[in-house]
Amino acid sequence: MAEKIRLGILGGGGNSLVGILHRIAASMHDKYDIVGGVFSRDMNSNVEFANNIGISSDRVYENCDSMIEKELGLPSDKRIQAVAILTPNFLHHSMAKSLLENGFHVICEKPLTTTYQQAKELRSLVKESGLVFAVTYTYTGYPTIRKIREMISNGAIGEVQKVDAQYYQGWINPIIHQSDTRMDTWRLDPEKSGISCCIGDIGTHAFDMLEYLTHLKIDKVLADLNYLYDDNKMDIDGSILIRCTNGVKGIIRASQIATGENNNFVIMIYGKKGGIKWEQENPRVLHYMLEGEEVQMIESDKINSDLLSDDAVLPPGHPDEIFDAMANIYNGAAKAINKEDYNEGEFPTIIDGVRGMNFIESVVESHNKGNVWISLDNN
Repeated sequence: MAEKIRLGILGGGGNSLVGILHRIAASMHDKYDIVGGVFSRDMNSNVEFANNIGISSDRVYENCDSMIEKELGLPSDKRIQAVAILTPNFLHHSMAKSLLENGFHVICEKPLTTTYQQAKELRSLVKESGLVFAVTYTYTGYPTIRKIREMISNGAIGEVQKVDAQYYQGWINPIIHQSDTRMDTWRLDPEKSGISCCIGDIGTHAFDMLEYLTHLKIDKVLADLNYLYDDNKMDIDGSILIRCTNGVKGIIRASQIATGENNNFVIMIYGKKGGIKWEQENPRVLHYMLEGEEVQMIESDKINSDLLSDDAVLPPGHPDEIFDAMANIYNGAAKAINKEDYNEGEFPTIIDGVRGMNFIESVVESHNKGNVWISLDNN
């Protein structure tokens, strides 16, 4: 068995949901050893948090540049090999660029960057370097989702003829109605989040999932976004008509003001002879529908782990199986880093991240131009 990959982490300190998720997921297949990183902007908090999770103070750094410089000074068999970027969006590009230029593999949260141009720059660096770059579109790692992808590829529903994705949350509703509280969250700050909040945060999950499951490419979008208030600069809700390269049509609906919703992500894909429906809040079950037959409820096997406690560490709407999903992505990236055999669906790559940014900018452009069709760059 190969030695564990030495993993560094940028961000995700304190009680961060994304930090907990990544740290547990990285450990679940015994492929990674977290050895250092930058967990907080405050150095005292940074060191305290690192010590609490068992990391030596001498591998805790003030910032990304300091980490790179000092890690490169270590022997090659001691230094960090891969780095997970868990910071707000506006830091992704500069961090990933520096890491790639200095020979580190990267595992990055989505959206990949804040602009499509930045994403394409990273794609070029990945191609030049030959390094592994994973983007954590987490839900593609669910065992049931991978089963659906296999079923569709094997013709279980016939030729795809309609796709529909809904992702509804309500967490922004208590924040959005008071102008003085909107900037309390970085997701509503365009300088930190980019040009989109809702579509950039969750709409891109729906976009990536539809392409992942069907192997189709979304070619055109027509978007109607909702900002709710004239003085709010960021979309918090939207509906997007989509057309795929082979003529398949569908819709993506995303909202963060769906009052009372937690993490209601639903995928529906319909073919000539059947359909499949999956709900993220009940991720072990898929609904398989064939013309003229009773609906079949197919339940996936859960990957058990004694690393998970009975205490809830996730907010409502995030079932424990999400650890399995993220762990599968980390496992796929580990296979690539270790130059083991793996299939192209085991983890989202830089290509998925770039397409996500192209999607976000195309959606905003469509809305700003008066709800017109915009073509994506399918290259």
